[in-house]
Order: sequence, then C-alpha cells, then structure tokens
Amino acid sequence: MAGGGGDAARALLRAANAILRQRRYRTALAVLKGFRNGAVYGAKIRAPHALVMTFLFKSGSLREKLKSIAQATYTHSRNLACFVFTYKGLMALQSWLQGKKIPFHSFFAACIGGWLVFGENNPINSQIIMYLLSRILFGLSRLAVEKGYIPQPKQDPFPLVAALIWGTVLWLFEYHRQTLQPSLQSSMTYLYDDSNVWHDISDFLIYNKRTDNK
Repeated sequence: MAGGGGDAARALLRAANAILRQRRYRTALAVLKGFRNGAVYGAKIRAPHALVMTFLFKSGSLREKLKSIAQATYTHSRNLACFVFTYKGLMALQSWLQGKKIPFHSFFAACIGGWLVFGENNPINSQIIMYLLSRILFGLSRLAVEKGYIPQPKQDPFPLVAALIWGTVLWLFEYHRQTLQPSLQSSMTYLYDDSNVWHDISDFLIYNKRTDNK
C-alpha cells in the first residue's frame, strides 16, 4: 500500500511538471505564480515590520500583540497577492485582445488593480501607497532628466532633497502632526517628545518610560 501511494504521488508530480512545461498554459500559470509570489513577498516584508512596530509602540497583552502582527501580515500578503493576480491577469487579457503588448496596458491594469485592491483607506494600504509615492517621485525626476525635460544637475541634488524633506516632516510633526501617518507619529514621538522626559537614571538610559508610580 505504501509503495502504491508513493507511485501515485510520483505520477501526480510528473503530470504536474508536464503541465508546467507546456507553453500553452504559460500565461495562466504566470498569473497563478504571481499570486503566490505576492503572498510570500507580502508576508516576508510585513511580518518583521509589524513585529518591531508592535513591540516598540503598541500596548496590550502578548496575545493581542501577536494577533495584531498576524492580522497585519495576512492583510499585506493577501492584498499584494490579489494585486499581482489582477495586474498580470489584465495584462494578459489586453495583450490577447489587441494582439500585442503596449505601454498603456501596464498603466491601465495597475490602475484597476490599485482601485480594487488598495482602494480602501486603512493603515496597511496607506503605508504601501506612501512607500510607492516616494519612489515614484524619484523615478519621475530621473526620467525627466533622461528625456531632457529638465537639465542634468551640475551637482548632486540629494543633499538639498534630504534637507527639505527632513525640514518639512519635522515642521509638520511639531505644528501639524495630525496630518502625518500614525506609525510615523509614533516613531517621532518616541524620538523627539519622549526624549524630553525622565525621572532618574532608569528612564534616562535604560527605559524610555518608567512603569512604576514613583
């Protein structure tokens, strides 16, 4: 019986590998693997981030913290998997309908995916959109230089960009902090507000805040 089960498993594996090697299924299989890769990548990048941010800044029991980490990881993983699936599916559909791939297909497919998957305004989606926005601005700036729309800077503009970004974000934090994303507010509160408060050596060097009532 054991040998028969092993033979059946090997036969099933050979059949699966044969299907994976067939070119006529390649487009559909690429969409499915995109879903898989989106789920894995989303979990890989969200789990450690959620772990650090939760234990640094969130209160509550260990059970509540672990539940929060698991929920954030699941949401990020699911959303990214669904987006990749939607994007690659729409790309394949457009190419099939028009007989070729054109640049607008990518923009249109991603717009639809972004609307359907990331359109809800929640902390996870907000972080992802802000992450992408910063990289888009850098990418468009470089593209504008490459295409000749703006002249090549004579000096590296990065120091000026860094100065303006830090100046702006700290001004917003000090005077309009409600406009900043909650996790950024928490980080900056820890760095700039909590460092103004201490009672003795314990909460000056060892802990951020005292837990007793002294």
